[in-house]
Amino acid sequence: MSEKIPKGWKWVKLGDAVIINPNETLKKGIIAKKVPMEALHPFTKKVKFFVFEKYNGGVKFKNGDTLVARITPSLENGKTVYVDLLDDDEIGFGSTEFIVLREKSGITDKQFVYYFAISNDFRDVAIKSMTGSSGRQRVQNEVVKEFEFPLPPLPEQKAIAEVLSSIDDKIDLLHRQNKTLEKIAMTLFKQWFIEPTKDGLPEGWEERGLGEIFDYLEGPGIRNWQYSTRGIPFLNIRLIENGEINIKNANFISEEEAFGKYKKFLLQEGDVVISTSGTLGKYAIVRKYHLPLLLNTSIIRFRPKNKNYRIFMYLYLKSREFKEYLESSADGSVQANFGPTHLRAIKIIVPPSHALEKFEKIISPLYEKFDNNFFQIKSLEKLRDTLLPKLMSGEVRVRF
Repeated sequence: MSEKIPKGWKWVKLGDAVIINPNETLKKGIIAKKVPMEALHPFTKKVKFFVFEKYNGGVKFKNGDTLVARITPSLENGKTVYVDLLDDDEIGFGSTEFIVLREKSGITDKQFVYYFAISNDFRDVAIKSMTGSSGRQRVQNEVVKEFEFPLPPLPEQKAIAEVLSSIDDKIDLLHRQNKTLEKIAMTLFKQWFIEPTKDGLPEGWEERGLGEIFDYLEGPGIRNWQYSTRGIPFLNIRLIENGEINIKNANFISEEEAFGKYKKFLLQEGDVVISTSGTLGKYAIVRKYHLPLLLNTSIIRFRPKNKNYRIFMYLYLKSREFKEYLESSADGSVQANFGPTHLRAIKIIVPPSHALEKFEKIISPLYEKFDNNFFQIKSLEKLRDTLLPKLMSGEVRVRF
């Protein structure tokens, strides 16, 4: 390699710097912690959940390992996590669609390995190595092993990882705060609007059609849009994850098309979007930093007809009651589908206006905090994503 690197750094092959898919032992049939692919959220360091299952095969790992999705589109979507959910010496397992990366003692730092795995240098090589049939392409481990990159000395690796970890720790804290705020909001919603209706309609309440309360619009259902590398991003199911929209992996169409014949499908701040095919009920709220954004197939956009229904709408659409209705009413023997025809049949019990206004006044401070946290998260993610390539290349140095 002729590219100049900082003094003390050296060019290494990945297979010489980390252990790929390390050998661990789990007896067949033993109950152990399993990390499914759904537990990895795009560009999120922590595993979101695990399940206990019998081990019958799959990759094995322990705390400090990095899991990288090796199948399309999960890799492209940024599904890579750092494992910290196990007890000391405990072994967990997951799908064979993971690559496990582990540090080599005296050569690499485990946290540094994670940040290297989410860097564009590694991701680009992994993505380009993918082979297989369309929609089921996988990373080729042998290609990845031979990838050469500049490696800082171990103390600098630790310093780099410490800087980036401090940002991710703050992001995780804000996400946990928002999860708590969501639980409080949903608890209040149920106390105010679900429990009082269990024994009939209270005085002043009424049953109304969903379309009387919300304006809803299904995506245009165009699967073969003329994609562009620039323009207006459009929203589809794969971009909705954990109540958020991941614009990083969006496709684009031209501004001419977006603001022309598809203008009515442009989303607005405060819209709620719900998936209506495949995985039903994946939801997100459209925020200012997502815009401009265009609605696409298998997504329905909800918009309140009255501003007092804004938070009520969001909580109703993410409630268990609404999701159960989606699942019980959907068509399709192989893949469930839900659309405007089903929505027109929904009747919703609504309280009088004064109750909605009072609820909005009580709940609004929670969502102001929630929104502020989201904007902090986006700012911190941007800072991390800006620092990451600079630290990994030595363009920005840290004291160690």
